Amino acid sequence: MKRKLLLTMATTAALAGLAQPVFAQPEAKGEMMTAPGKAAFSETTKVAATVMKIDAASRTVTLKGPKGRVFDLAVGDEVRNFDQIKVGDKVVAEYKQALTLELKKGGNGITERTEREAGDRAAAGAKPGAAAGRQVTVVANVVAVDMKKQHVTLQGPKGKVNLNVQDPDQLKNIKKGDQVQAVYTEAVAIAVEPATR
Repeated sequence: MKRKLLLTMATTAALAGLAQPVFAQPEAKGEMMTAPGKAAFSETTKVAATVMKIDAASRTVTLKGPKGRVFDLAVGDEVRNFDQIKVGDKVVAEYKQALTLELKKGGNGITERTEREAGDRAAAGAKPGAAAGRQVTVVANVVAVDMKKQHVTLQGPKGKVNLNVQDPDQLKNIKKGDQVQAVYTEAVAIAVEPATR
C-alpha cells in the first residue's frame, strides 16, 4: 500500500507542480482564522484540463488546459481503469492544505514530530482517479520571543525556526518555555469526469 501511495503521490505531485504553468489560472480559495493562542489557515486549489488524445500503447494522455496549452501526461500502471478515459473527458485535480497552530502554556519541554499518510485509488471499473493525503504534527518549544522583530523562535525535533507573529495580542501571550503545536495537512485528489454532452 505504501509503495502505491508513494507512486500516487508522485503522480499527483507532478500534476500539482504542473498546475500553474500547464493548467493555467487555477481556482484557489483560502481562509485564515485566529483566536487567542490559536491560528489556522487553509487553502484549496482546483485545476482542470480536457483530454484531447489517448495513446493506449504508451499510456499517454494529451491534455489541453483552459488557456489552450496542450501537453502530454504519462499515466503509470498504478492508475486503474486507464481504458475508461475518453477523448473529451475532463481531468480535475484538487489540492488542499491546512495549517493550525496552538499555543500550549508552560509545556513539558518534550518535542515531537509524527507523520501519517493515506491514499486511495479508483475502484475497478470506475472512472480513473486517485487521492493521497499526509498530516504532520510537530510540538516545538518556544526558546525566544523578539517583540521588536515580531517573531518567535521555536525549537523542534529537527531544528530551530523563526515564526513571524504580526498580531501584537498573540505575540504578547507567548513566553519562553511555552510550546506550540503545529498540524500541517495536505491532500491531493485527481479525478476523470465524463465529457459533457
